[in-house]
Amino acid sequence: MQTEPGPAAALAEGPLNEGELKKLDAYWRAANYLSVGQIYLLDNPLLREPLQVKHIKPRLLGHWGTTPGLNFLYVHLNRLIKARDLDAIYICGPGHGGPGMVANAYLEGTYSEYYPAISRDAVGLQKLFRQFSFPGGIPSHDAPETPGSIHEGGELGYALTHAYGAAFDNPDLKVFCVVGDGEAETGPLAASWHSNKFLDPITDGAVLPILHLNGWKIANPTVLARIPESELRQLLQGYGYTPYIIAGDDPMEMHQRMAALLELVLDEIEEIQGAARKKRRATRPLWPMIVMRTPKGWTGPKVVDGLPVEGTWRAHQVPVDDMTNPEHLRILEAWLRSYRAEELFDEAGSLKAELRKDIGHFIFKDPQLGPSLHRLRSGGKKLFLLTNSLWSYSDQVMGHLLDGVLPEYPSWRNYFDFIVTGAAKPTFFSSNAPFLEVDSTSGEDSAKPVVIRAIGAM
Repeated sequence: MQTEPGPAAALAEGPLNEGELKKLDAYWRAANYLSVGQIYLLDNPLLREPLQVKHIKPRLLGHWGTTPGLNFLYVHLNRLIKARDLDAIYICGPGHGGPGMVANAYLEGTYSEYYPAISRDAVGLQKLFRQFSFPGGIPSHDAPETPGSIHEGGELGYALTHAYGAAFDNPDLKVFCVVGDGEAETGPLAASWHSNKFLDPITDGAVLPILHLNGWKIANPTVLARIPESELRQLLQGYGYTPYIIAGDDPMEMHQRMAALLELVLDEIEEIQGAARKKRRATRPLWPMIVMRTPKGWTGPKVVDGLPVEGTWRAHQVPVDDMTNPEHLRILEAWLRSYRAEELFDEAGSLKAELRKDIGHFIFKDPQLGPSLHRLRSGGKKLFLLTNSLWSYSDQVMGHLLDGVLPEYPSWRNYFDFIVTGAAKPTFFSSNAPFLEVDSTSGEDSAKPVVIRAIGAM
């Protein structure tokens, strides 16, 4: 299970300072906590009281084994996107890691944008957990219902095909494609390694395959995790890649090493594309890829009923499954509490308070946003902002992005003719609910419907 952070000596071994390291690990823990909660919890989503059988779903279904590795990569790729202002997409090949993709979409706020009932508080968190792999809810894999999903994860083998398809004729796009080692044994995936032969570094984007070797399928070992590393390198080089291998199970060390490795491979990709585009001469380079070895069910229970779980096939789905057994209930509660949710979520069950403490760390401030909006207004366009976020959060984010950027607009509100917060999209477009004016001091709605005409009104 998740342990306390390792020694500070790890700081000297990678590009992350102490603050970045703690934030990356906290975000990863939050994603892991939400993933486990989706598989198990029906109630008591933040463990505000001791875990009881009545808080657990009567039928447990989900896939834990691949999920912590997917979450680990997701948070590191988020860091890279912000640091380099990347246009990027994450393709989740191990589609049964669905709880991880839902968890990250929820942490980002995207999930609540599409599904307003799944709010970013304790009530929404309970709904998020309850709906997962539950009658009338959502599937256990990375299904089309997941915001941003272009890859149906339930049928393994097509991740690289979709990744390269997204990159073709999209020169600015970086596609991070995670391939599971069980998925890698399918015919379609084995053939699609050769898609790199069709990637033009001048006119196409780039694909970074990340082969996630956790060693096991549902009940037996995987081939690529068992062959000697020298043979694995030769195989991947034969496919036309330069493989970089990273392996470990200490979270703090792996955070530093993964941050450094991603910087290295992105530099290599930019060098390949830059050289080809400067010379206007297409070549077929050896594109970089990553092989990541981490335990199956990383940070989960190590032993259940005297049998090893973490790092074995037993972690594939539901590692602890008999809630009538008091020892199993104890193991599950200890597992959930190991992520220290009390450090991650406030009393309301939201991460927003932490975001507000250092909003610039989480939200990229595009210097062209203000001038672009100004050009639209100068051309006679009417601008409006429509968001599902409530006023207090919208004001915080938009103020960070636009306040003081141009002297003509002392407040971000001056850019817009009409501002709608708490819109509850997509229902907003089909409902006839009245507009209620917002008090910008308290953030509360007024009691009566109004017609809003003033610039910057809410």
